[in-house]
Amino acid sequence: MEREETIGFRVRMLSVAIKRAVEASRARSGLSCTGTHGWIIGYLYDNRHRDVFQRDIEKHFSVRRPTMTEMLKLMEKNGLVVRERDENDARLKKIRLTPVALSIHERHEKHIDSFEQFLRNGITEEELNSFFAIADKLCRNIANAEKEHYFNPKEENNA
Repeated sequence: MEREETIGFRVRMLSVAIKRAVEASRARSGLSCTGTHGWIIGYLYDNRHRDVFQRDIEKHFSVRRPTMTEMLKLMEKNGLVVRERDENDARLKKIRLTPVALSIHERHEKHIDSFEQFLRNGITEEELNSFFAIADKLCRNIANAEKEHYFNPKEENNA
């Protein structure tokens, strides 16, 4: 099989192309936070009516704990989020948006909507539905592979 015809290669190329375009657009529009921070801000904004903890964000974005810890530390340092102790469990900290993040959110949402429309150009509703269905299946396949320890290097070395 040609490498360019593998799902992983195509997804990687698409991801790189989207990231490059978003970063260039963000620079031109003067948005002051990274794309990842913008997505986290959006998630926190959409869930502002309830308590959100780090594990909720990790699960939603399929990110491991150490990665999310570093992202949230940087966001806290940049004045985008604050961590507040939970009244019921001192080990847990609620993640809340700051007024700075709230002001960024509105501009970021407009930017996302505009870019999404650009991405959808020339793609039919049926093609979009197929794309999302396939992406969901790929995510499930990866989750199942992780559950079955398919990616465990120790097992490969012992084989």
